[in-house]
Amino acid sequence: MLDEYDFSDGIRGRFYTSKKVPIFMQLDKDIVIFFKKQASEKKIAYQTLINNLLREYMQKS
Repeated sequence: MLDEYDFSDGIRGRFYTSKKVPIFMQLDKDIVIFFKKQASEKKIAYQTLINNLLREYMQKS
């Protein structure tokens, strides 16, 4: 293993493709507040929490 590697010719994100699709969704204010509070307690982003809950719901269906 080398002590240093030269990435000066590297291309950022070349082999990375996101599996997530950015969307715009309007939610009621109280729903957003609820999920932000829950996510804060779990130390995760509220979008991640909502995504996880939607995935769980999807798998149960």
